[in-house]
Parts: sequence; C-alpha cells; structure tokens
Amino acid sequence: MPESREKAELTGFHKGSLTTLAKERQELTRLLAIVEQLMQMHIAELKKMGVDLEKEAKAKKPIEDIVRKS
Repeated sequence: MPESREKAELTGFHKGSLTTLAKERQELTRLLAIVEQLMQMHIAELKKMGVDLEKEAKAKKPIEDIVRKS
C-alpha cells in the first residue's frame, strides 16, 4: 500500500508541475506577442521616416567577423 501512495503523490506532483509550466508557457507566449507587436510598430514608424532597416542590417558586419579579428 505505501508504494501505491508514493506513486500517487509523485503522479500528483508531476501533473501539478506540468499544469504550472503550461501556464508559464502561455504567459511567455503572450509576452512575446506583445513585444513583437511593439517592435512592428517601431519598424513601421522608422519606415515612414525613410529609414531602411534591411539595408542597415546588410551593411553591418556579422558578429563572428568582429570576434575573429580580436
């Protein structure tokens, strides 16, 4: 009997952990969506101002090149 009780406790622990983690993942997804929305708003405003972010990104050297030279 004690083994069955221990298994039930462990099962409950793991199920509770999964429930908590699923809620954390859901909240993280919500936060990422907000950050993405804000980034898109800033990108749109920069485009309206004539700033070409794609051109600027292509002009910059990859970080790997910078690190290798050091």
